[in-house]
Amino acid sequence: MTDTTQRPRLGTAPRIGVLLPSFDAVGTGKPLPIVGGARLAEELGFDGAWVGDHLACPAPGLDAPSCLSAAAAVTERISLGISVMLLGLRQPAWAAKILATIDHLSGGRLVLGVGVGGEFPVEFEAAGVPVRQRGARLDDALHVIGDLLTGQPVDYAGRTMTVSSPSLQPAMAAPPPIYVGGRGEVALSRAARHGDMWLPMWLTPERVAERSEMLAELAEREGRPAPGTALLIGVHIDDDRARARAEAELHIRGQYRMGLDKIERWTLLDSVDGAVERLEAYWEAGVQEFLFMTLGREPLTQYERLAEVRQRFETALARSGAPAKARG
Repeated sequence: MTDTTQRPRLGTAPRIGVLLPSFDAVGTGKPLPIVGGARLAEELGFDGAWVGDHLACPAPGLDAPSCLSAAAAVTERISLGISVMLLGLRQPAWAAKILATIDHLSGGRLVLGVGVGGEFPVEFEAAGVPVRQRGARLDDALHVIGDLLTGQPVDYAGRTMTVSSPSLQPAMAAPPPIYVGGRGEVALSRAARHGDMWLPMWLTPERVAERSEMLAELAEREGRPAPGTALLIGVHIDDDRARARAEAELHIRGQYRMGLDKIERWTLLDSVDGAVERLEAYWEAGVQEFLFMTLGREPLTQYERLAEVRQRFETALARSGAPAKARG
């Protein structure tokens, strides 16, 4: 069974992680610094290293599980997660084998974000998966993924798939923490049923607070503890806001084929002090964990600036009497 002595602990927020640069959104054409980014993220004291997951999208991108395997080989402490895995694009038994392998290689540091995707229908067509079934397929996969990861045989007939699998070994001693992505009501219901954490993006602090309350009510109806709240947020830290906007514009157009104006109010394009102020507002709204997606041409330089943001943020919380983060 997997050694879980290093399993990331939930409920000791704020945890702060960074997305590794697995997409060439700005079109450099250079090798992506996954290994160097993972090493630096751990050296700087971040809690998690994450990767995005797409088969095909506007920006050239690497395979998410492969990136996490590389990160596992060069780190010892930091948790490793996918934000978010398009689980419905994959056959669940194969997905479980891949995830259990990453957990084994990392000594029990896997966390699993899942979501429906759908913003790039071409990748569903490439995988032979009807895009209209993406939500139902994710729900079917979530019904069986825990048993598959922990070595239980599965014989399941769902709405969109049938899964018949023997015990997969080596197995995990317990399923990893599940982060359910999405910001709508369907995603909230899914998080209430299956999640340890809810992981939205592109929300204001006010909407986070409102939906976190809704999530707690939904979880109570399911007879489950309320999941915690994490937030994925695009960032570029710079004292020159115009320069930060230019870097973010370049990235958003390359990654999503849309203008920054569509999402700017939900991004963090500010100085260190301004960023800390924004994070405090999200903390007050109930966010317990932050995943930073750096925007622009120098992601590792942004890691350095975000490390300063993290230190100042934790200092501000300590002064306000908020509980200190437990290190593990």
